[in-house]
Amino acid sequence: MSDISYEKFDAAIDESAPRLSADLKRFGNWALIWIALANLPFMAMWFVGAPPRYMEIAIAGFTGLIVKRMPRPIQWIAFTAVMAFSILSFVAGLFNLSMNSLIYSLQFFTEIKPSNSIEYIGAGVVIVGILIATWFLLKRDTNFTKPLHILLGGVLIFALVGADVSMGQGMRGHYFRAAPAGADFESAAGKTGFASRADGKRHLVLIMVESLGVPNDNQAMSDKLFAYYNNSAIKDRYDISQGTSLYYNSTTSGEFREMCGQWGDYYELLDAGDAAKLNCLPAMLAKKGYATQAMHSFVGDFFKRSTWYANIGFESREFWPELQKRGAEWCGGVFAGACDRQVPKLLAENLKNAEQPTFLYWLTLNAHLPVPTGLNLNAENCDRVSTELDKEFPMICRQFAIFDDIDKALVSEITASDFPEADILLVGDHMPPYFDRHHRSQFDPERVPWLYLKAKPRTGE
Repeated sequence: MSDISYEKFDAAIDESAPRLSADLKRFGNWALIWIALANLPFMAMWFVGAPPRYMEIAIAGFTGLIVKRMPRPIQWIAFTAVMAFSILSFVAGLFNLSMNSLIYSLQFFTEIKPSNSIEYIGAGVVIVGILIATWFLLKRDTNFTKPLHILLGGVLIFALVGADVSMGQGMRGHYFRAAPAGADFESAAGKTGFASRADGKRHLVLIMVESLGVPNDNQAMSDKLFAYYNNSAIKDRYDISQGTSLYYNSTTSGEFREMCGQWGDYYELLDAGDAAKLNCLPAMLAKKGYATQAMHSFVGDFFKRSTWYANIGFESREFWPELQKRGAEWCGGVFAGACDRQVPKLLAENLKNAEQPTFLYWLTLNAHLPVPTGLNLNAENCDRVSTELDKEFPMICRQFAIFDDIDKALVSEITASDFPEADILLVGDHMPPYFDRHHRSQFDPERVPWLYLKAKPRTGE
């Protein structure tokens, strides 16, 4: 009796073993696609730094469990959709955008040139390769059915989520910086009392510097930040103050912060009526008799600046085409447009030719990441800027090469004997959104720097 029972048990094991082996193989096929390939390019960023991806990992895994029994084309479409969502979410986190802002901004994609960045080219090749590989791998059966394997799939999903949490420790505040409800507001314009100087006796100049961040325990960067303004020519003409200010989100949010005095973003300004309710700085100064001018080294269609700049009160607007006609050279990069180092001369010409007190706003461009070498950016041979930065932080060094050129050109113009009396406020829009932890951690994740040059009364006044 006992021998018969053992024989039946052994026979049952022998019969189920092939089924278990086949189901385990199907589980392996599924895990390769929905756990490994769906997350592989993002997992590779763990060791250099990346936005957290808890939700994206879970969505990929559970989507794979739902579609594993469906036809191959449907599975591949689902995989492609998951990858698209992961990429968009990754980019949103990297550049401190909300998902809504990023999706709205996709309409402007044709204005940028990712082919000028080896980083973007490499990422594109990897993603396309994964999509092609997945199409062929989905020829294999992924429809495992054993409860133990389904449980194991869930364990893999949550294990990967836990690994992502662990690898991102210490960098949580560096990503997805959207203003929470009720967040206290502050801005460089507010801290300095910039607008209160609009008494008709002087011009007001606001310069927002792309990706200008606050150094975080990096002495080489701290020594260079605003260093060109520490000279006798500046001190003779201006009272100098500097500090930091809280920021949220991306460049357009920085513009909203400084010019409209609250947290928000540009799509709230696309309707002229809505913009009028905010009484932004250009409109407010126009009511005081100031001419209002805006300059930006990129094209005006991008983020619809040509529309909302007008809505908030800028009477005249100059973008890359207008600056080019005035002699500005082309500088390349992912965002290609006017060379920032040549705009201070044009800015000074505007003020010298002004027939009334003027509020002039300039948004720079060339320091937008990633900063390549070549392309007329004057960012190569970066050891001339800083031997230490060139060795340890080459991309930061190239950014400071851009900043140096802007600062040198601006100082030259604003200390010239024929430069009219003007208050000048420089402020960063957001911290530089570096891909890797090594570079990104060199900056305060919450604040941007500002420098205020308050014009001293001219001799004899």
